[in-house]
Amino acid sequence: MRRTIEKVAVLGAGTMGARIAAHLANAGIPCYLLDIVPPELNADEKRKGLTLQDPRVRNRIVLAGLETAKKSRPAAFFTPETARLITPGNFDDNMAWCGQVDWIIEAVAENLEIKRRLFERVEAVRKPGTIVTSNTSGLPIHLIAEGRSEDFQQHWAGTHFFNPPRYMKLVELIAGPKTRPEVLDALDEICDRRLGKGVVRAKDTPNFIANRIGTFSMVNAINQMVALDMTVEEVDACTGPAVGWPKSATFRTADIVGLDVLAHVIRNIYENVPEDESREVYRVPALIEAMIAKGMLGEKTGSGFYKRIKKGAESEILTVDWHTMEYRARQKAKFASIEAGKAIEDTRERIRLLVAPALEGKGGDKASRFIWTNLSETCLYAARRLAEIANTITDVDRAMQWGFAWELGPFEVWDAIGVEKMAAALGREGKQIPAVVSKVLATPEKSFYAREKGTTRYFDLSSGAHQPIPEREGVIVLKALKERTPVVQKNAGASLIDLGDGVICCEFHSKMNAVGADIVAMLNAGIARLGTEFEAMVIANQATNFSVGANMMLLLISAQEGEWDEIHMLVRQFQRVNMAIKYAPRPVVSAPQGMALGGGCEINLHAPRIQAAAELYMGLVETGVGLIPGGGGTKEMLIRANEHAAGAEDLDLFHALKPIFENVAMGKVSTSADDARSLGYLRPADAISMNRDRQVADAKQAALAMVRAGYHPPPPAEIRVLGEEFLAAAKLAIHLLVRGEYASEYDAVVGRKLAYIMAGGGITAAQAVPEQYILDLEREAFVSLCGERKTQERIAHTLKTGKPLRN
Repeated sequence: MRRTIEKVAVLGAGTMGARIAAHLANAGIPCYLLDIVPPELNADEKRKGLTLQDPRVRNRIVLAGLETAKKSRPAAFFTPETARLITPGNFDDNMAWCGQVDWIIEAVAENLEIKRRLFERVEAVRKPGTIVTSNTSGLPIHLIAEGRSEDFQQHWAGTHFFNPPRYMKLVELIAGPKTRPEVLDALDEICDRRLGKGVVRAKDTPNFIANRIGTFSMVNAINQMVALDMTVEEVDACTGPAVGWPKSATFRTADIVGLDVLAHVIRNIYENVPEDESREVYRVPALIEAMIAKGMLGEKTGSGFYKRIKKGAESEILTVDWHTMEYRARQKAKFASIEAGKAIEDTRERIRLLVAPALEGKGGDKASRFIWTNLSETCLYAARRLAEIANTITDVDRAMQWGFAWELGPFEVWDAIGVEKMAAALGREGKQIPAVVSKVLATPEKSFYAREKGTTRYFDLSSGAHQPIPEREGVIVLKALKERTPVVQKNAGASLIDLGDGVICCEFHSKMNAVGADIVAMLNAGIARLGTEFEAMVIANQATNFSVGANMMLLLISAQEGEWDEIHMLVRQFQRVNMAIKYAPRPVVSAPQGMALGGGCEINLHAPRIQAAAELYMGLVETGVGLIPGGGGTKEMLIRANEHAAGAEDLDLFHALKPIFENVAMGKVSTSADDARSLGYLRPADAISMNRDRQVADAKQAALAMVRAGYHPPPPAEIRVLGEEFLAAAKLAIHLLVRGEYASEYDAVVGRKLAYIMAGGGITAAQAVPEQYILDLEREAFVSLCGERKTQERIAHTLKTGKPLRN
């Protein structure tokens, strides 16, 4: 029987506890957040005459933790209102609340005795069958619950969330000695489907999988920096996007984590791995000890390996010179190998280039030597520790991808470099090759993974052979699907893929998924197949971002060459395909994720149904480049304002239009799918997938449900506009923004164009107009703004810098 989680208690309101509670709230799960009662009054409480019995005092620590989570950046909550699902309390007055919940998550200090004493109190109030887990990052799971009752231990496990919980995908799930299999299955499903996490089942070993390997790699990088006499910037250049790791690389990551926390993790591993042949690596580097002694702990103290200082209105980032422990101006790392790698988009190919000198027995530059040493030592370590810490190589690779944001896990790096070549190079260096590597080299595949026709097989330790990676129910991987079955139709910018059960998918794959003629053509081709070959269409892709908008480079070239008829035609074609999506004879479901900006947003606004990823950054951002939404986005937001006014008893159209105008004029982008709903981009019927891996399958099921419900396209919309009443008010608001220096004079030019459209053009009094009327106004305004020098300057600046220009 599937276990349901209706309410959760989180014990501990520190950095992790408060943010875990926030993410539970994001998932719509009410929770209690508890922490200790302060032992004494602070100065402010004394001044106010409060006593230790006052609830404001007794809940001070938990309220402070919750408030910190509310203010955190990046935001812990999907929307500020989400925090209402959290009820704060304390261990002394409210521990009985633990008897009302289905899941208790402990996130107090990393101290075994503190955790044990807390669980003794929990057991006194916990109802039988309640799941209890610890968020420990490395303490032994079996020791924390030692001495607890049989029922407690049967429902006990480790659930190690990564920080920040909203954004980091990984949850390591660790069983205790007596944990029931169905409890692990329930936690797996809850974390996956409800919380959107990637779950990896780790063994109960020190610091589990991701921190064990990630910490090794980080300490190794610090030691290599000293050995090769490199700078902080040089190491970060070698441990960031160059090798498929995040931009935070080594030392920015250390600053975010906190050097004191890093030192604690290193010591914990050292003290608990007496049999690890690499144990000596886990000695806290002298540099880290020295920085901690000076209070240079990273972001929490304002200085670590990097330090941000204010210079008037600007700020500058300084870097520590580890020789002198003094800060200096940042120095750009310059390595020929890394510069050459920037021309290679594929990470596997780029890594091969960077380590090629080592494979060929040559020296290479300092970056090449560093990258080879750090990657090869990390991959060797992962191979040596595999059987101890994990059940499969896929668990290790996923842990590093989801927990440390590495594009490739260590066993994928083995394959990228070539297991034979890497083993040979390591052999020349006198390194002992782990048994699992030798076993892989004895297989016909000679690699940790083998891919064929959309199926991936991995080297399985238990069988000594390659086994298929089990497919997850409710997950569709478009890349694998295209390898298994013929693509229905494709061009350079998009493909039509048969999802099965009568559903076709239009997948974008242009650069940044920018909307151009290819995508428009494929959307039209997909819609043309509805009703004859397919019963529904999903618009989706599995790139980082759904679409960053129109192809601005092509638009700028056309504008600079004065090709106004061409621009008119392109805008008209985009408007027509969006209207075709809206009025298609069969249901169309759009599935946006990441950024869905400008034209990407407009495609979604026209879809009869949206299945959004929880992390959705959607908005009509055209004003930032001196344009207005020209593909029907303004029209659709007008329709939403009409719907909002019609559905509310105390709201008229004028007041419904006001926030819509502000959103479009200011180019507001949602901070989540929930926020997109509050901004009007998502309608009440639109759904949200917490786990992006499940989004395409969820969208397919939504489309099939619409088919089963007897879907019919909506009737043509009549849009009520207010004419001069709205236009005058909008112009006044724009004038005040310019006077207050919140907007430039050219912002005002663009804003008045937008206001003219939303007022209904030259209409003086309120009346209803057809959609095509607004579309024509959009197109005329869009093309006219393309001819403005300042718009062209804004587009050029954005293409060059990625940032808007306020000229």
